[in-house]
Amino acid sequence: MLVVAIREARRPAQALTWLTVGFVLPILGFVGYLITSNPLRIRRERLTSPYNESDKLPDSFSRSSSVIAHSLRQFSVHGLKTSRVQVLTNGSETFATLMESLHNAQRTIDLEYYIFRHDGIGSRMTELLIERAREGVRIRFIRDGWASRKFPRSEIARMMDAGIECRTMFPLRFPWVLSTLNYRDHCKIVVIDGREAFTGGINAGDEYLGLNPNIGFWRDTHLRIVGEVQSDLQDIFDAHWKIASPERVLLRRGSERAQYRLRNIEAPIAAHSRLSTAWNTEIATFGGTSETELSTERPYAYVQTLEGNPEIPTQIVRQAYFTCVTQADKTIDITTPYFIPDADIIMAIKTAVARGVRVRLLVPHRVVPGVVGPASRTYYGELVEAGVHIYLYDKGMLHAKVMTIDGELSIVGAANYDMRSFRLDYEVCEVVYNVDVARGLTEQFNRDVSNSIPLRIEDLQRRSVPQRIREQAARLLSPLL
Repeated sequence: MLVVAIREARRPAQALTWLTVGFVLPILGFVGYLITSNPLRIRRERLTSPYNESDKLPDSFSRSSSVIAHSLRQFSVHGLKTSRVQVLTNGSETFATLMESLHNAQRTIDLEYYIFRHDGIGSRMTELLIERAREGVRIRFIRDGWASRKFPRSEIARMMDAGIECRTMFPLRFPWVLSTLNYRDHCKIVVIDGREAFTGGINAGDEYLGLNPNIGFWRDTHLRIVGEVQSDLQDIFDAHWKIASPERVLLRRGSERAQYRLRNIEAPIAAHSRLSTAWNTEIATFGGTSETELSTERPYAYVQTLEGNPEIPTQIVRQAYFTCVTQADKTIDITTPYFIPDADIIMAIKTAVARGVRVRLLVPHRVVPGVVGPASRTYYGELVEAGVHIYLYDKGMLHAKVMTIDGELSIVGAANYDMRSFRLDYEVCEVVYNVDVARGLTEQFNRDVSNSIPLRIEDLQRRSVPQRIREQAARLLSPLL
């Protein structure tokens, strides 16, 4: 217990949590602490931009946006840039646009996913990547070692046979499993031909299309970016590529098994597609958007790219969220699947309401994993009493991570409102300064509210005693979630 207290002196909440676990489980608790609390010993150059006085928003933007842009300049990858930004809603629109861009790639494709499944959409993407690689496109692929651990090694072998370079971020093998188990690559990044990029909350899996019957409808948000901002995402990918581990797959090209794989690679994509009838019907209703269409229909936006990084002490994502909440003048709309903030974020939200800012929080009615939901509900009471409007999304699974400030600034990315996203995971967020983008995201927020249940203080007061006990027990683990 003394070891825990000394090592976690700078994080009292986390120290108290581990001390509690240690008292309940005297041996297993300490072993669990040692496994999951090893400091990350990887060191690389921090991706931040030098100070540039001319790197600021035009005077047409409001005070809050200008102050936020100025405050976040030191945390952004390469400062304030301009690009065309397209908001993609849900998996069907995202995958339709992404698949078309992958199909049209001429030189390079770089993909980085937290979850990459071997299901309908995962197989479709794998076959398309193999086809593009065999046509001469250089492809690099990064997957997270924990969340994508079930992706078959036989598929990795097929991809590598076709010439795709594959790596894993912190694979589950010695010594990685002991030293980096608690650090995960939560990014979703695709960069194509050095001209366009995709990022946001959507991984590669059928559940993001609403095809998982155990989950149902899946509500999410993604971005397509065309222009100079893609270089920020390219630099983040390159930095992660350097620390990821090359795949250990034995390629036996002369064997009968390998020849069988190669014959299948040469077959048309449609012959290998395992997409369900539901996916084929849904995707047919959407068309991708070409770069020309995007450049003529979408206005330029000013964008800052932020990378959350466990290698450095500064919690960049938390700093960005805190800055936006404290500097908002009129409105704050927050959409997040996991809401387990620290005391500073809670105080910032309550203070914003006291200043007259309208704050709306959209969270899922059903949360996965189960312990997160009870922990989140312990924060709702004081926020509702302070005047925050909380809505429980009831149509299906809410997975979007979006914040809109004063109708002209938006943050879209992969990071949640929890300590894992703030401190332990590799994350990426785009801060977009554009009225049209903010208006579109606000309209989507309003549509989501129509599919939600407003949370009232009476609802919280009617909770049973066992439910309150479960929630408070889950609250004890919130510094670790």
